[in-house]
Amino acid sequence: MITNSANGPRILIQPFYYKFNIFPHKLNGIRISISIMIELGYDYPLYRPPSEASSVIFQITLGCSFNKCSFCNMYRTKEYFERPWAEIKAEIDVVAKSQRETKKIFLADGDALNLPTKKLVQVLDYLNEKFPNMTRISCYAMPKNLIQKSSDELTLLHKKGLNMLYVGIETGQDIILKKITKGATSKSIIEACTKAKKSGFIISCMIILGIGGKKYSMQHIKATAKVVSEVSPNFLAALTLILEDGVYGEFMQKFGEPFEFLDDSLILEELEILVSSVTPASSIVFRANHASNLYSIGGNLPEDRDKIIKVVRNLKEHPELLKPRMLRRF
Repeated sequence: MITNSANGPRILIQPFYYKFNIFPHKLNGIRISISIMIELGYDYPLYRPPSEASSVIFQITLGCSFNKCSFCNMYRTKEYFERPWAEIKAEIDVVAKSQRETKKIFLADGDALNLPTKKLVQVLDYLNEKFPNMTRISCYAMPKNLIQKSSDELTLLHKKGLNMLYVGIETGQDIILKKITKGATSKSIIEACTKAKKSGFIISCMIILGIGGKKYSMQHIKATAKVVSEVSPNFLAALTLILEDGVYGEFMQKFGEPFEFLDDSLILEELEILVSSVTPASSIVFRANHASNLYSIGGNLPEDRDKIIKVVRNLKEHPELLKPRMLRRF
């Protein structure tokens, strides 16, 4: 199941006892025995970005320390908790016995970067010791996480092997950021991402089409294009707003005024304006292929701008090509 949180798109990994008939003998693309999965003791629900499909996951924190974004339902059943070093170390040891050749690791849950730097360094050092062929360690990062860490701390974490961060922008429009209780402003998002990039991190960002509703649609997408241009992330994902039952009422209440969802034609209009308006300092790998999207689109910006716009305009003229609503999910 693909879903979303304040820090980006996520894949929900079901525990083995949920559905015996489809137990994933390959966890995230890596073969791990059932006994190892049990020993790891995952605290469900467990999520990862779609691009971490081949990564081993270690939960070094549980839940989200903020957990107030009105569009995000992922960690409402969890209380934020920083796991003891002894537990983390034991789980690393379990996986290292059979998966020493592991190359990619994702640190969960939604707030791993909230850990004190000293403890994160301890985790990273041990991961590097146990997995000598590792090429990437990644985690989600909220703007506040990045701002709270000093530049020296971020540089140290990058030096220790944490090299990719997933950051949710959602929108660049400050009115909407407040209405969705993101806990950030456009200025703080730019500051946080710029700080991370200067420390050497690869940044993957996410925005949400339609999150301003009809009233704020143009303000949302123009401001978002501006923030994306300033940040110039290495990767950018565009999702489409779909509210889950668990947060629907909260979202509407916090928004503070009537909210009208965008129809497909207006979502495509936002997408076209975004692609047309982003002027990055360096090339961005762009994707709009999340389960929530109307159609799977991808390319590099600005190199493939014209090709992407051509696809979007064709979809406007041929709505029959769009993904059926029953197949879309957040």
